[in-house]
Amino acid sequence: MSRAIDLVLADVDGTLVTGEKVLTEAAKRAVHDLHAAGIKFAITSGRPPRGMAMVSQPLAIDTPIAGFNGGVLMAPDMETVLNSYDLPGDVIQTALDLLGEHGLDAWVYTKKRWLIHDVSAPHVAREAKTVQFEAEVVARFSADDLNSVVKIVGVTDDKSRMQAALQAATKEFGERVTAACSQPYYLDITNAKANKGAVVDELSQRLDIPRDRIATIGDMPNDVTMFKRSGMSIAMGNADDEVKSSAKFTTDSNENEGFAKAIRKFILDGARS
Repeated sequence: MSRAIDLVLADVDGTLVTGEKVLTEAAKRAVHDLHAAGIKFAITSGRPPRGMAMVSQPLAIDTPIAGFNGGVLMAPDMETVLNSYDLPGDVIQTALDLLGEHGLDAWVYTKKRWLIHDVSAPHVAREAKTVQFEAEVVARFSADDLNSVVKIVGVTDDKSRMQAALQAATKEFGERVTAACSQPYYLDITNAKANKGAVVDELSQRLDIPRDRIATIGDMPNDVTMFKRSGMSIAMGNADDEVKSSAKFTTDSNENEGFAKAIRKFILDGARS
């Protein structure tokens, strides 16, 4: 643990916040202590950028913010778009059809809009509470709705349907898109360049920090790409075994201050060893 770290990049849900989406005092102190040690802190999430304000504002984040798994990179002011990757136009309807065939609800995100068909569908109310804005309900996705789509999400609590849809999307699109689960019930489909590994590369370049001096921490399969691109990787205790095996270290769960413990043990204490 003698490796020097200049930037910590953290996932949000399942990592930085609890299951009830609470940013704990211990997590806030950990980020404060990083700054005091001269270590930068950044966040990335499958959430839309505007849905990350509840984390970025109390933490006074001053680095670029990567929403939609890197599909949109925002300046800290949450107004200026630094970079974005839309889904290819010919992929969008095919992806929606594929999700429907596998029995998943489909959500469509543009840079500023969240579109759904049914406000009472599973996870809609919880997601609205999490991101702190409401979805727009439409009977069907119009051509205008499907212009400049950044992310499509398939939603189901049925694990077998989720796995079947993930496999079908991977087979259908190959390397043309990034298809990965950001939560056990969310299948995120984004531009191939929109993944958390690319976020590491983007921040490395923009902040002039070598990748081997970046630490990443997360809990889901879509976090593995950033594990592979960073010098230090930390899996949350609530991650599944495959995600844990992809990381160099494992910490406690997000319900037991795993983020704060990881910052202390692997970053701050490690820097002093």
